[in-house]
Amino acid sequence: MTFVKGWKGGPGRPKKVAKALKTVDEAIESLETLFPEQYAFIRDPNRSIDGQCSRRAGKTSGLAMRFFKTMEMHPKTQCVYLALTLDSAKEIMWPVLMELNEKHQLGCVFHESKLTMTHPNGATLKLYGADMKNFIKRLKGRKYPGVAIDEAQDFGDHLQTLVEDVLEPATFDYKGWLAVTGTPGPVPQGYFFEITHNHKYGFSHHEWTMNQNPFIPDAEVQIQEICTKRLWLPDNPTLLREYRNKWVLDVHSLWIRYDEKLSDFTTLPDTKNWVYVLGIDIGFKDADACAVIAWHPKSRVVYLVEENVKPKQGLTELVEQIKALQDKYPISKMVIDEGGLGKKLAEEMRRRHHIPVQPADKTRKQENVEFLNDALRLGEFKARKDSRFAKDSYLVQIDWEKSTPSKIVIKKKPHSDIIDAVLYSFKESPAFAYRKEPDKPLAGTPEANRAEENRMFEAELKGQLEAWEREKMAQGYGYEE
Repeated sequence: MTFVKGWKGGPGRPKKVAKALKTVDEAIESLETLFPEQYAFIRDPNRSIDGQCSRRAGKTSGLAMRFFKTMEMHPKTQCVYLALTLDSAKEIMWPVLMELNEKHQLGCVFHESKLTMTHPNGATLKLYGADMKNFIKRLKGRKYPGVAIDEAQDFGDHLQTLVEDVLEPATFDYKGWLAVTGTPGPVPQGYFFEITHNHKYGFSHHEWTMNQNPFIPDAEVQIQEICTKRLWLPDNPTLLREYRNKWVLDVHSLWIRYDEKLSDFTTLPDTKNWVYVLGIDIGFKDADACAVIAWHPKSRVVYLVEENVKPKQGLTELVEQIKALQDKYPISKMVIDEGGLGKKLAEEMRRRHHIPVQPADKTRKQENVEFLNDALRLGEFKARKDSRFAKDSYLVQIDWEKSTPSKIVIKKKPHSDIIDAVLYSFKESPAFAYRKEPDKPLAGTPEANRAEENRMFEAELKGQLEAWEREKMAQGYGYEE
């Protein structure tokens, strides 16, 4: 399809159109633009495709060219590019679209305030972030000839619902395509892993690294320089994930080290006298989260027995949620994040709703994380493997590029509200200090005889000391005030 010079669309047509216009096919076939792996990705006719790539592999350019081609074929339609956040969508895709449009004189107009690119034939490409309010509702009920989800490794367990229930049906009207792309995540599991590694769900698979990208000069030399600078061995998980494009378990990159083999549980042990603490994390842009933990005075094991995560709720809804938990559990203490607006909300709870919340101890947070990780390593912190806490623990990552030996920096996205709520409540648990009394030896054994001898010696010594004290007091050597 070619453009018609002087095209006049309906309302909303771009104000400016480049003087010289090319077709996208001409740009795609330009030898200096593409390399074989990228070309195959762009030309793939399948309706469900995936792209697993290392950093700087050229995946974004491939997606951009697919969008340009689809928009050219479907005038006055809308395509969608979705990333983890609106900021990341803009940072990743926006400059690539502008560069390709200018380089190939495609004549598109950019509306930065709306993050929308308009084709000369009236088709648009809209950029979304999964952090946008009600973004699912914005995408539902529409029709798209082309949709892409980028940064898929960080979307978590709702990625499958987003693909199969929301976006895939939206491509039916045009027999359009849906692409799911990203870099291997720190934990080899989840929907994106199943698509790219196990080749499930019928996606046409593509993968390549920056070594295949001819526009990255001396890619392997630069990778080796990074390995030397950071003292990375060839099996370093970050090297394998980010640069070699391999799925490997990277526990070192995870902030919370949950292991379902050690920490999964279904029900509390059948014991009385459980102690319950409620941790509350207040969300402003994020969700409110409540975490109820339980421990027994004669055990070092702490259990996450219930969690609630509710986005965009008001104070009334949060209060009702807390009261419901109070009715369900004999909660002995409630701690709440009083940062930001939390202090005002906490005071409102105390005064008007008679909920005795106390400020959560947020000092030395990383130290508390280490205590929690140590409990997880020993199997002394339990959570259900299908809990939000367990799932989020596989997503929240340490940003080692910004971290220092004295300060750990966490990546902004994905963010977890429930992890903070768990940390607040876990810090109130004294279970870690419990020490089990040694078992008494069997009567008649050498161990029992030695224990009895020690008991008799200590009793005799105590009696002598008491007699000496009485004698001194009788002789007038009492203690002066």
